[in-house]
Amino acid sequence: MDAIKNYVELVGFGQEGWGGLLLSAMMMTIAVSVSGFLTGSVLGTIVASMKLSSIGPLRWIGGSYTTVLRGVPDLLVVYLFYFGGGAFLSYIGAFAGYDGYIGMPAFLTGTVALGVVSAAYQAEVLRGAYRAVSRGELEAADSVGMRPWRKFRRIVVPLVLRYATPGLGNTWQLVLKESALISVTGLVEILRQSQIAAGSTRKPFEFYLTALVLYLVITWASSLLFGRLENRAMRGFRRAA
Repeated sequence: MDAIKNYVELVGFGQEGWGGLLLSAMMMTIAVSVSGFLTGSVLGTIVASMKLSSIGPLRWIGGSYTTVLRGVPDLLVVYLFYFGGGAFLSYIGAFAGYDGYIGMPAFLTGTVALGVVSAAYQAEVLRGAYRAVSRGELEAADSVGMRPWRKFRRIVVPLVLRYATPGLGNTWQLVLKESALISVTGLVEILRQSQIAAGSTRKPFEFYLTALVLYLVITWASSLLFGRLENRAMRGFRRAA
């Protein structure tokens, strides 16, 4: 019982507890994961459109993007944006007359790196969902004279989202786990805060165990949310069945 009491005091919200800092780190993990996922959604839609294009060079660019980004370690991408982004900003600053190094903020680095990586996976999910749309439904829309933009908005987009929701849920879980890599940039998310607390107290097991629990809490909540979205997206299919 003393061990449990000491653990609760250590990770709790008392004067000596680390609970407040861990909760703040948890919010940072969610924030950088959401911003990275949304960035990846926008970029992934563009890449998927390129892969579905009838123009050969665009298909090649889109295919190369997904092949490269899914084939290299995600940590390498984080390093490239962390150091390369600073070099790029410094280069731009030099043109404006600023003679010094401009570092790329850790949160921006995390958002861009997670967005670029997740875009490769989201593009494949969206491309597969688009190909799953029945040609018969599109032909039926054409037969009643539906204009292209209305057909895209009323038929293509809802069906693609229905088919893509389970795959996008898996991609979100991937982004959430990969957010731990951003700790190398100095961003204080769950893993980084756990490292700091473990080093300060010399009780690594307690804090890494707490980090595991916090990730599981976010994952569980995310699963519930995407489960609801999936059920909502499939509602029309079930009525039809």
